Amino acid sequence: MSSDNKAAPSVGGVSRHYILVMLTLVYVVNYLDRNILNQLLPSIKKEFLLSDADLGFLSGTVFAILYATLGVPLAWIADRFNRRNVIAYSMILFSAMTVVSGWVSSFSQLVLARIGTGVGEAGTSPSVNSIISDLYEPKERAAALSFYATGLNIGLLIAFAGGGFVEQHFGWRIAFLAAGIPGLIVALLFIFTVPEPKRGHVEQLTDTGTAPGLFASAAYLWQRRTIRYIALGCAMSAFGGYAGSTFVATFLRTSHGLDAQTTGWIVAVLFGIVGGAGTYFSGVFADKLGARDVRWNMWLIVLVIMLALPFFPFYFLSPNLAITLLCGIPPTLIGAAYLAPSYAMVQSLVPLRMRTQAAAFLLFILNIIGFGLGPLSVGFESDLLKAHFGADSLRWALLSTVATWMLAAFCFWMASRSLKGELAAVQAPRAETQTEVAV
Repeated sequence: MSSDNKAAPSVGGVSRHYILVMLTLVYVVNYLDRNILNQLLPSIKKEFLLSDADLGFLSGTVFAILYATLGVPLAWIADRFNRRNVIAYSMILFSAMTVVSGWVSSFSQLVLARIGTGVGEAGTSPSVNSIISDLYEPKERAAALSFYATGLNIGLLIAFAGGGFVEQHFGWRIAFLAAGIPGLIVALLFIFTVPEPKRGHVEQLTDTGTAPGLFASAAYLWQRRTIRYIALGCAMSAFGGYAGSTFVATFLRTSHGLDAQTTGWIVAVLFGIVGGAGTYFSGVFADKLGARDVRWNMWLIVLVIMLALPFFPFYFLSPNLAITLLCGIPPTLIGAAYLAPSYAMVQSLVPLRMRTQAAAFLLFILNIIGFGLGPLSVGFESDLLKAHFGADSLRWALLSTVATWMLAAFCFWMASRSLKGELAAVQAPRAETQTEVAV
């Protein structure tokens, strides 16, 4: 990220880089609370006598439905009111519900607790995307968003490494408690130290003060070919990515016989460090290549997906743990590499007072299809294949996600074909507004 931007070095005396770090911490605790469950699935499965389909429903569908659907109306609220407060109160809710997850006594109670976690997390990402877009201009926006998105990988690292340690020594219930408490602390720090930036701050755009309604926004967004294909590309990527992150711990413990703590550390390194590098540098390279041709924001995603695809069979099917881990590096690198370039382009393609709703729209499509169906489909497929493959059924179910990654690459390529023209059409009136403000 460039530090020479003179337009908006701070907001209310607070450095924009500090605000970005705090927003990233929000994402860290968000993904910690969301993914601690994935590390604990084998223990929960054993205690409540669940199937793989049950695990997919619990970890994906039940969370995604509330997370995705409530994200849109909460974004509508955030486009009209204080986004900082929406984020903070949402954080308090999802952290509290994660703590509650450690006190449940049945599968149905755990489902209800996870619904509460999903409701809370629905209020964070759309507002965060909007705030970051107000702090960083388009030429550095993908890098800023990729820095924020690394919170995903840090959260995964803590969830699997820390969760594996706590689970091994104190049990899965205490792991939920340990995961929920940090979010409550971050929420209080966020409320008292992070100001609400003016909309259009860094671009010096005029804020009309009004936001379109939900249906008008949805119609506007879906009619944009580029946004439509970006949303579908993100959904297909999330289908494979969430299925992989949900079941990777179960896969390693079932197919390779690892214990909880060893599995936690392996997954933490893969998704936290390797995945974090892919998440961050995808945004950095997207900004650099996009300065030459904005379509590189989409072409880069297509390129990394196609380079990673040949490694999937070795990752999931090899009986050798070393080969599995080495060949798991490229698929893990692309796991969230699509996020920053996609978010950055969507934010650049919409009006100021639609930015939060645009992020929510993208997350709605991504989560309903990707998070809602990915883990559930792979879990259901694994149950169906058990009769033929036995304990290795999950290997083949995970391998099937290659098809969704191929569809994702196609969608991002289609988005690249209309991106340049649609972006130019949106930026023309913005340039006039900036000239008026300068005068």
